[in-house]
Amino acid sequence: MGTVDRKKQVLGAAAQSFSLFGYKATTMEQVAKIANVGKGTIYTFFDTKEQLFDEILHGVIFEMKTIIDREVDHGKPFFDNLFRVLDSLLEFRGEHELLIKLSQEVRDFGTPQSQEAMSRVESVILGYMEKEVRFAVEQHEIRECEPSVVAFLMLKMYVALTSEWNKQHQETLTKEEIRQHFRLFLEEGLSAK
Repeated sequence: MGTVDRKKQVLGAAAQSFSLFGYKATTMEQVAKIANVGKGTIYTFFDTKEQLFDEILHGVIFEMKTIIDREVDHGKPFFDNLFRVLDSLLEFRGEHELLIKLSQEVRDFGTPQSQEAMSRVESVILGYMEKEVRFAVEQHEIRECEPSVVAFLMLKMYVALTSEWNKQHQETLTKEEIRQHFRLFLEEGLSAK
């Protein structure tokens, strides 16, 4: 087996281990066992568990950026793009086992590495949103505003309505209800008209 194939094998096993056990409980021994390689093989590619984890997280972030690029269409209104991207990213995050496990680890243990990973994931989303808010302002689609503040509020509101709301209320909000709230509180307030 070639070096590239062996590295892919190690990365696949590590992604599986981190997804099943989280950052805290994953060991290089587990990764080696899942990959069916000697522990020394892992160290030919990665000096530490942190490096291995970082490589996997980098791949996840790349996937998220690909989703964003796929969903954004500057020929469509800002809020249409926003909803498409946020819906797609939320779906990706909800289906991606590593992100689910890291979220649980942050909530249950507050592991610094899992907190940092989730912070990096959120930074990608905020970076996209800030860039798109800035673009919408330049196109006079929305009024002048501080893009970083608006992006932060939009993301927090979206997360609150899609997941936090469910913890305190029996009925889950539909995507259309969430969009109506966004339109009421944000779209109308930011309207350039």
